[in-house]
Parts: sequence; structure tokens; C-alpha cells
Amino acid sequence: MSGLSGMSVVFDLDGTLVDSEPNYFEAGRQVLAEHGVPDFTWADHERYVGISTLETVTLWKREYGLRASVEQLLAAKNRRYLELARTATRAYPEMRKFVELLASEGVPMAVASGSSFEAITAILAGTGLDAQLRTVVSADEVAHGKPAPDVFLEAAARLGAAPADCVVVEDAAPGAAAAHAAGMRCIAIPYVAARADASEFETAGLLVRGGQAEFTARAAYDWLVRAAASG
Repeated sequence: MSGLSGMSVVFDLDGTLVDSEPNYFEAGRQVLAEHGVPDFTWADHERYVGISTLETVTLWKREYGLRASVEQLLAAKNRRYLELARTATRAYPEMRKFVELLASEGVPMAVASGSSFEAITAILAGTGLDAQLRTVVSADEVAHGKPAPDVFLEAAARLGAAPADCVVVEDAAPGAAAAHAAGMRCIAIPYVAARADASEFETAGLLVRGGQAEFTARAAYDWLVRAAASG
């Protein structure tokens, strides 16, 4: 019998399972350039890591004084992003190992992401992670994106799991806050290493301060076994 019986794991997608932020940045840079903002940098992009695409373009409209509607900006960014995501998204090798390890133990898993459902399914198919990760929740399907707990609570409902029996795997502060608000434990792997001291990460059960460079499937699995034993 697995040491993880009764436990479910809910993964964030972008920056957690896959290194998609470069594609988000490039899609955003192209869209903003078309709308008269020619100098959008990676540092600018990092301010939006962890919030949904809808919230990102809503903030852009206000911050950059864009004339296009939020709907137009959202459609343009999603279209550009999908073009890039289908051909150029890399799954983190240790994260793939972690998913395979959990699958071999029969642990129920889901993906809960701020991306569109179309983008999530395209990335999972393109990386082959869809073989193990079949339960998918997009922030577009719930009332509020992260840091609200809605996507994680919906994922738990679809898995038939109590929130207290779920562990969230996240890379961004809004996601760690959402996990805490959902009453779920969290493994946090900060995408922006300089933000590892963010107060939202203080509630994480396991904080991998060095991000993906420090994350190992075995260490995360061993922590899960201990967490399951402690209830």
C-alpha cells in the first residue's frame, strides 16, 4: 500500500510543470509592441508572473493606457501564446519524474492554472504530460483567479478529494496564497528566486528556495510521505 493513500496533488502549470514563462513574455512583448509599447522587458514581465492572462491584460490596459479593449488584448495574447506553446514548451525533467512517480503510486492528480483551457491542454499534449494529468481546471472556468482559492477548490471537487487531503505544487506567490486560502498544503518552488522571501511562501509546507534548479522528485516525494503520515 502506498504511503500516500488518501492524498491528492494539484499542480500549477506555468513555471511549475513547464517552463512557459519565456513564451508568455514573448507573446506579451509582441502584443504590446503592436499597441505602441515597444520596450516591454523581462523585468516588466516578472511583475505579472502567477496571475491569470485576463488579469494581466486588464492591468496592461490601465498601466499603459491602451486603446484596445480587454477582450481584444486577451484574444491577441492567447493567440500568440498558443502559437508559441504548441511548438516550444519544455517540461522540467525533475517535475516530469515527480508526476511519473505519483502516477505509479496511483495518486490522484490535477492541473489548476490561470491559463486558458485551450493553452493548458495544448501544453500537456505537447509535452506528453497529458498521459498522467487528465483532470484540468482553468481560471476561466471559475469566478476568481489566484490568489483566490477557486481553481484549487474546483480541482479538489473534480478529484473527489477534501481540500485538507490535497497538496498544491506552485511556483508563484499568488498560487501559494490560493493554496493556503483553499485549506491545502503547498510545495512552493519559486520561479523568481529573488521572491523566495515573499510572505505568501511562509505558509508553504515545503519551500524549495532555489527554485527548479534545486527541486528533486525524490525530495518532494519524501516530504509528501511525511506529510501524509502526519495527517
